[in-house]
Amino acid sequence: MYAIVEIAGQQFKVEKDQKLFVHRLQNEEGADVEFDKVLLVDNEGEVKVGTPAVEGAKVTAKVLAHVKGDKVIVFKKKRRKGYRVKNGHRQSFTQIQIAEVVA
Repeated sequence: MYAIVEIAGQQFKVEKDQKLFVHRLQNEEGADVEFDKVLLVDNEGEVKVGTPAVEGAKVTAKVLAHVKGDKVIVFKKKRRKGYRVKNGHRQSFTQIQIAEVVA
């Protein structure tokens, strides 16, 4: 059984006991989170597609940790002008583990 769920503006294909990184959530570590914007549910070949969300379906997850991603270097340069700017950025993520998918 799997589901397509929208979490923090992005769509993810999730299954039970799967771990994934999503954009930073405001919940504390160890807290349970419920996502009710489920777009599709597949239960052993029986597919339910929502318009836009499946009624009564929800996905529950547990927040494992708040982490930062790898550093992305942004380097700007204009030739023959002496203009060089180096900047870095690290995105904040939340690691969650899917507890159950309810259709």
